[in-house]
Amino acid sequence: MNIIDELNSLDTNNPGSWPGWVKVGAVILVMTVIGAIGYKMMIADKIDALKKLEREEKNLKITFKGKQQKAAQLDAYKAQLEEMEVILQSMLRQLPSKTEMSDLIVDISQTALASGIDNKLFEPGQETLHNFYAEKPISLKMVGGYHQFGEFVSGVASLPRVVILTMHDISLKPVDGSSELVLEGTAKTYRYLDDDEQAAMDAKAAMQNGAAGKGGNR
Repeated sequence: MNIIDELNSLDTNNPGSWPGWVKVGAVILVMTVIGAIGYKMMIADKIDALKKLEREEKNLKITFKGKQQKAAQLDAYKAQLEEMEVILQSMLRQLPSKTEMSDLIVDISQTALASGIDNKLFEPGQETLHNFYAEKPISLKMVGGYHQFGEFVSGVASLPRVVILTMHDISLKPVDGSSELVLEGTAKTYRYLDDDEQAAMDAKAAMQNGAAGKGGNR
């Protein structure tokens, strides 16, 4: 009787009558199945959890390394920030002060007239305070030639104080039947805040930040 015939003749209701080699094979098979099920239920899940933790560890190491580099450069960043603040304050101090602003506006107007420009409208508006500077709009309507406007810009740049003029909603159109141009719109000029104004703006910003922080903690 060959092995296949012997296996087919086994009495499944009486395993005790099976040949020894069949019993050993059956035990090994059962143990293999039990081991595979146990591996799947216990070990495989833990291996997946371990791999997940390893990925998290890798990400945390990368994050830590980045923060460590930033921390190492913190003193350099602080020094750079302080240097930039000094430069900014130095640049701001080159702008006109509060007491110089009125005279400066007169100087701008007089520079236009000296350049041969006809000031149809030159009307300063309400000043607006910002974090570290003040902004004053001027409504303009000027009539003059191309070269006269060039002289005006050059003359403003030659004033004793640094003058910044930014143009807003400006139109420049030729006058009908003439070589002249009409410039119309709003120009804005700027000055630095004095110590009292800067202190008031800092206090206002601190109050706003405090209110925002309280609102976020609710």
